[in-house]
Amino acid sequence: MLEAMSSSLLNTNQAQPPAAVLPATPKEQPAVCIIVENLPVPLDRRVWREASALRDAGYRVSVICPKGKGRCESSYESLGGIEIHRHKSWDSSGAAGYIIEYFLAFICELFLALKVFARTRFRVLQACNPPDNIFLIALLLKPFGVRFIFDHHDLTPELFESRFGKRLRFFYRSIRVLERLTFKTANACIATNESFREIAISRGQKRPEEVFIVRNCPELAILDPLLTSKMRLPVPFVVVYVGFMGSQDGLPILIDAIEHIVEKEKRKDVHFVLVGGGTELPALQASAASRGLQEFITFTGQIPYQQVPTYISAAHVGVAPDPKTPMNDQSTMIKILEYMAFGIPTVLFDLKEGRRIAGAAALYASPSDPVDFARKILQLLDNETLRRELGANGRRRIRDGLNWEAETPALLAAYRHALG
Repeated sequence: MLEAMSSSLLNTNQAQPPAAVLPATPKEQPAVCIIVENLPVPLDRRVWREASALRDAGYRVSVICPKGKGRCESSYESLGGIEIHRHKSWDSSGAAGYIIEYFLAFICELFLALKVFARTRFRVLQACNPPDNIFLIALLLKPFGVRFIFDHHDLTPELFESRFGKRLRFFYRSIRVLERLTFKTANACIATNESFREIAISRGQKRPEEVFIVRNCPELAILDPLLTSKMRLPVPFVVVYVGFMGSQDGLPILIDAIEHIVEKEKRKDVHFVLVGGGTELPALQASAASRGLQEFITFTGQIPYQQVPTYISAAHVGVAPDPKTPMNDQSTMIKILEYMAFGIPTVLFDLKEGRRIAGAAALYASPSDPVDFARKILQLLDNETLRRELGANGRRRIRDGLNWEAETPALLAAYRHALG
C-alpha cells in the first residue's frame, strides 16, 4: 500500500557540530579503530555518528563491521574520510548458532584489526558489543601501546536471558565472565544511559571517572521541517514502528494490540507501518496474514536510513512495544528519541529508562499488556490536543539536550581519558 507512494529523503549528513564543541580546523589526533559486530556501518547510526565526530575532531578513523544489504555490501569503502572494512556476516538462531556466528566474526575482526593496525598504527581500539569478546584483540595489541574503550551498547547477559531464559546456565555464566573481563580490560567505558553507567561501576567495578555517558540521540538537523516532506496517506490515522525486529523487541505484542484495535474496537481508520527488518520479520508477516490484518499493516522491510524520517513524519503516533525485561528496562530505545524529534507522541510500556527518556512525551501502558497498549494508542488517536501536547514536549526535550551535538563532548572526553 505504502511502497508505491513517493517519499523524500532526509540528508542526515547536514548536521554540523557547533564550533564550541569541535574546532573548525582540528589538530591532528592519533588513529583509532572501531569494531562493531551487530550491524554494518553506516547503517548503525550510533557508530556512524561516533566515527564522524572523531573524524571531525582530527582522528583518523577506521571501522570494522559486518557486511549488509544495499550500500553495505563492499569489503572496503572510504566514506567521508572514514575507512570502513567489512567482513562476511552470518545469520543464526539458537545458542549454538550464536556461538558459531560470534566465533567466525571474531576471526574476521582479528584479521582486519591486524591489517588496519599494520597500516595506521591506531592508538585506540573501541569495541561495540554484543558480543563481549573483542577485548581479546585489545589484549593482543596492548603491548604495542593500544588503549581500549568499551562502548557498551547492550547488556549481553540480560540479552541472552531474554532470548533463552536461564536454562543454559553454562553459557550464561560464560557471558558474565566475558563481560567482567571486558570491563577489566577497558581504559574507559562509554555507557548509553545512567543505568548502563551504574552497571559499569557496580558490576564492572569501574571507577566513576572512567565511565562516560554518550546517549544514542538524533542530530539537531532532524528537527528542521524543511529537510523532510510528509508522505500523504489515504487513511485518517497512521501508527509507526521503527527498528530492528528481533525476539526481544515485542513485535508479537504489537500484532496482538493491532488485532484488538481492528477486531475488538472495530477501528478500520488506522494503518500501521512497521519499518525495519530482522530475524522475526517473516514470522510477523505470517502472523498478520493468518489473522487477516494485511489490509491494516505495511511491512517495509529493511530500508535506507534516509527514508525512515519520511515514514515517521507521516505518522500520528509512534510505538515501542518492547516488553518489560531486565534488559529492556535498563535500555534506551533510539526509536523513542526519533519519534520525539519529529513531534509525534509515543506509546510504550512502563520501563525505567523509557520513562526517563520520554518523560511527558509519551503514554505508558501496563507492562506487556497488549490490550492496554491498544487503548493507549486509541487514546492518542482520538485526542488531537493530547497528541500535539505530547509531541511538543518531545521536540522540546530533543532540542534542549537529548541530541547528538550535546553528547559529542562526552565521547571526546572518553578518548582523552583513554589516551591519558
